[in-house]
Amino acid sequence: MPILVITGTGTEVGKTVTTAAVAAAALAAGRSVAVLKAAQTGVRPDERGDADEVARLAGDVTTAELARYPEPLAPATAALRAGMVPVRPREVADAAAKLATEHDLVLVEGAGGLLVRFDEAGGTLADAAELLRAPVLVVASAGLGTLNTTDLTARELRLRGLELLGVVIGSWPDAPDLAMRCNVTDLPDVAGAPLLGALPAGSGSLAPDDFRAAAPGWLASRLDGTWEAEAFRSRTQPEPWSRSPVSRGDRSSSPAPSAPSSPSAP
Repeated sequence: MPILVITGTGTEVGKTVTTAAVAAAALAAGRSVAVLKAAQTGVRPDERGDADEVARLAGDVTTAELARYPEPLAPATAALRAGMVPVRPREVADAAAKLATEHDLVLVEGAGGLLVRFDEAGGTLADAAELLRAPVLVVASAGLGTLNTTDLTARELRLRGLELLGVVIGSWPDAPDLAMRCNVTDLPDVAGAPLLGALPAGSGSLAPDDFRAAAPGWLASRLDGTWEAEAFRSRTQPEPWSRSPVSRGDRSSSPAPSAPSSPSAP
């Protein structure tokens, strides 16, 4: 797997921090890593972008950024409004392929979700993944709504014949609610692919040394980590759904209802 495309089910789901964790785990396993940000939006020329943040957290990675647009919009819209040249899927694929000749692993991070448009022709990260024939890692949120967006993303990947490597929960809170705990079981079902990790909420605020030391414990072995989905599921799963809301004491002390009598024959 020399090239891995990383997308999210939407914005603000933890895609950049997850990319940094994957990079850190690969580095800890002795692999050389490059990170390619296809299109950076909402950042001025003098500001740090997502690729810079990955390098800050993960360590010694090669970074590349194909385009940067000032407004926090979809790349195609941001390029048009800025009067700048858009990024096209072929450019993303060519840049990733070149980096792959010099590194053990290339992580291609998209902008927003899988079908966010890069250019006026409707080119997307999915098109770049098709050109590369690269597997895709989906970063999903933990709570309500994630099953729908994850399912839609997975269906699009299947329609294109692309491999969905797995799903990572981009931010797992200290006190997950019922929906989040149920989603641990449901996410791999709707995705048709394994759950490959869960990053603790606030991981990106850790000191870089602490982040690098902890990252392998957030990711499964497929991503050079030590995290185990079944153990995580056992710790987080809610009470069985088959349990009646009536307490055992109430059921045992209440008499069973009598069967209705048959009406008399005329």
